[in-house]
Amino acid sequence: MNCLLKYGFIFLIQLFCSGNLPAQQFVSDKPGADFVDICSKAGAATIYVDDNDFAVVKKASVLLQQDIESVTGIRPDIKGNILPAKTGIIIGSIERSSLIRQLVQRKKIDVANIKGHWEAYQVQMVQHPFAGMQQALVITGNNRRGVAYGIFELSKQIGVSPWYWWADVPAKKREAIYIKKNLFISDEPKVKYRGIFINDEAPALSGWTKEKFGGFNHLFYEKVFELILRLKGNYLWPAMWGNAFYDDDLLNIKAADDYGVVIGTSHHEPLMRAHVEWKRYGTGPWNYDSNEVKLKKFWEEGMHRATNEKIVSIGMRGDGDEPMTRETATALLERIVADQRKIITDVTHKPASETPQSWALYKEVQDYYDKGMRVPDDVTLLLCDDNWGNIRRLPKPGDKPRKGGYGIYYHFDYVGDPRNYKWLNTNNISRTWEQMNLAWEYNARQIWIVNVGDIKPMEYPISFFLDQAWDPEKMTIDKLTTYSEQWAAEQFGSTYAKDIGDILTKYSSYNARRKPELLDAETYSIEHYDEADRVTHDWLMLLKKTEEINSKLPAVCKDAYFQLVLHPVKACANLQQLYTAVARNKYFAARQNAIANVYADKAKAFYKNDSMLTIQYHAIANGKWNHMMDQTHIGYTYWQQPPNNSIPAVTYVSTGASLPQNSVSVSASQVAKNTQPANSKQNVFYENDGYVSMLAGNYTKAINGTDAQWKVIPGIGREGDGITTFPVTMAPKDRELSLRFEFTCNDSGAVKIYAFFSPTLNFLNGGGLRYSIAIDDEQPQSIAINKDDDDKPTWEKWVANNIIIKTTEHHLLKPGKHTIHYSVLDPGIVLQKIVIDFGGVKQSYLGPPETLMNGE
Repeated sequence: MNCLLKYGFIFLIQLFCSGNLPAQQFVSDKPGADFVDICSKAGAATIYVDDNDFAVVKKASVLLQQDIESVTGIRPDIKGNILPAKTGIIIGSIERSSLIRQLVQRKKIDVANIKGHWEAYQVQMVQHPFAGMQQALVITGNNRRGVAYGIFELSKQIGVSPWYWWADVPAKKREAIYIKKNLFISDEPKVKYRGIFINDEAPALSGWTKEKFGGFNHLFYEKVFELILRLKGNYLWPAMWGNAFYDDDLLNIKAADDYGVVIGTSHHEPLMRAHVEWKRYGTGPWNYDSNEVKLKKFWEEGMHRATNEKIVSIGMRGDGDEPMTRETATALLERIVADQRKIITDVTHKPASETPQSWALYKEVQDYYDKGMRVPDDVTLLLCDDNWGNIRRLPKPGDKPRKGGYGIYYHFDYVGDPRNYKWLNTNNISRTWEQMNLAWEYNARQIWIVNVGDIKPMEYPISFFLDQAWDPEKMTIDKLTTYSEQWAAEQFGSTYAKDIGDILTKYSSYNARRKPELLDAETYSIEHYDEADRVTHDWLMLLKKTEEINSKLPAVCKDAYFQLVLHPVKACANLQQLYTAVARNKYFAARQNAIANVYADKAKAFYKNDSMLTIQYHAIANGKWNHMMDQTHIGYTYWQQPPNNSIPAVTYVSTGASLPQNSVSVSASQVAKNTQPANSKQNVFYENDGYVSMLAGNYTKAINGTDAQWKVIPGIGREGDGITTFPVTMAPKDRELSLRFEFTCNDSGAVKIYAFFSPTLNFLNGGGLRYSIAIDDEQPQSIAINKDDDDKPTWEKWVANNIIIKTTEHHLLKPGKHTIHYSVLDPGIVLQKIVIDFGGVKQSYLGPPETLMNGE
């Protein structure tokens, strides 16, 4: 509410909650002396756009016209020449609009604040801009996309979500639109290229596009381009599973140019050629040593064809995104890059350095870079995560700046080891923020692109990723805590925004504990710590809350709510119930208890319900999203998806078997008994059943250093918050910097400490990120959390479990009260949990739940 008070007006939060955090909120639905009416029952202000302006400026203006009509029911006119009027909306680029040039020449507007600034925009109210016009809302930009961003900022503030088409979010109805009379805002992005990669698009997106558009053609891409611009992105890697953007539809390139979206190709598709095109037109092997001439011709044709704004991928991987052969030499790859750059020069008739290029250090290509391979300084080095959201490498502080800079290729979806994850959103935005904040602070700022699979159902994390990319410095930890509520308000209004935001946070956090495709009956223990029941209870409580809100929402919101909130919660709660039922069936069947049959029947019912939820999704909005939930997700046997879902095996026992004497169920009171307020301080933990378990955010005392401080990252952990040091670019040097965890135990002697960390990789390519730990006055132990990054089985365990657990051994001299001293020797380490094992810790996925603690 601070922003509202500052500018002295109040209006519905649902109409101004912008993830991009503009400098000022400027729209109201209430009249006042400080506001100008641009649309009311008296009529709408005419939109003025120079006919000679960029295509995207004119397209965005038409979309604004539609947006105003969808909000108010009144459709403004669009004109190319100024006419006498009380109020107008003047839109144009600095470069091409004669209207904007006239306003600048007559000193009605000053564009010095944005001129020469990449994609900057400016929105202001101008008095007497032209003869016969009392006032005008002027939207301009340094380039064509800048204008579009200003237009879509207005659309968002009047109540049109960027997801109005892609998720059926209804426009927020109002009778009139008022703009602040003294309005002036300007904004610009911090990351230069911000985009999405449509990938792994079969069977869901491919089936849907074929049915709705006839394939991945310009009609489909126009919807994608509009979405990208509304989210203030500018960059796309098009779909490439058997698809070729430039070849499948000759109008695709025109659509990209008309919308001003920069096109790239994926990390293994050099010089603007889709890999499938080699299968269509190439001859001979995909091997530069033996087939250089034909590959050069193939790439040259790609460069001739791609006349639009683009970033050209260079380098080469094996056929079909496979690794290059073991014998591939760095010298060969450097020669390939040199030859590709010569092609770029020959085709464009200008130095290669004037064409934006990227070299993706993906998988084994990073190894070549680590061993010394280099490309020209103007090429952007596109650093990558491990396909599971953990960045593999970042520039070191003090590294020599590159003209082309560094970028990040990130994943919300993946096909590969240890398992595909494609079905639903499993991305915890706290983790995304933490990793991309590392990227920003370590100067990877040229390109941020994220693999989003089918686009749906990744709406929420896509919004977050592009919002953070727009201004990483404004997306602070404090903003992180309110983001979900703001995003919910933008889609559904303010009434239930806080509750819906909480649901979004929790369901994505629960899914991030372990991807649904990796879940099975063995994941959560039904014997130890009531674990399976606690996790199932989490989902059922979340589902109850989600359904309660659904019953209260107006009918117009129901389709969007089902897609963005209700379906993922229902589907994942049902899946967890399925695996819990299968686990119980196995448990009781092994003991010949007849209740096993009850759980077998329950498992079958949950499995059937999974299919019914898919059918329900495909029926919403009159079948608009048919096929979008076609992705299989039950019955994996290895990394690749099964052709069909299949129910896990269940066992029936003789009905004459005995009923169980000991139930493994759990009550709600049992689930809640260990819950404590997050971030409570001066906590003392007590031993319980041979262990002490402490969530990192509930430390006893934090001692900050002179060069670094501790900060809690909300919701980043499998069970709650995590804690790390800031600034993230500085290795803590102060010996006083530490966390203290106090506990009381019943015995002395040997103990083990299990420290649970987010699966951060060795992004600085040193000896592994290190922490130190000690009990009381003993000598601290220094431990590297990830020196085994390159060991595939170890890495697979880390990412599948979404945790790194390190073990240290200690010795207690006496029972009673003790203190753990924890610190870090390197930045970027996120501690989630500490467990002290006195011999009582039992096998479970999440580890023992937090033990009793009290304030002191």
